[in-house]
Amino acid sequence: MSKKVSITLDNEILDFVDRLASNRSSFINDVLWKEQQRIFMKELEDAYKDQVNDPEFQEEISVWDVTVGDGLNA
Repeated sequence: MSKKVSITLDNEILDFVDRLASNRSSFINDVLWKEQQRIFMKELEDAYKDQVNDPEFQEEISVWDVTVGDGLNA
């Protein structure tokens, strides 16, 4: 779904967009999509780092690791 919005761009930025793209909306959407993904990946990386440095979480994981393998060879 798309919504039409009105934005104001600096002249330099608009010239830049026009040099690189024939469709302004598509170009701006692609740039913002990539930025959204970059931010998501950074947040995910930070969350994994927090997990690794959380002794309580690591203890919980070690308990589950033992439980998951319990009785598989029986």
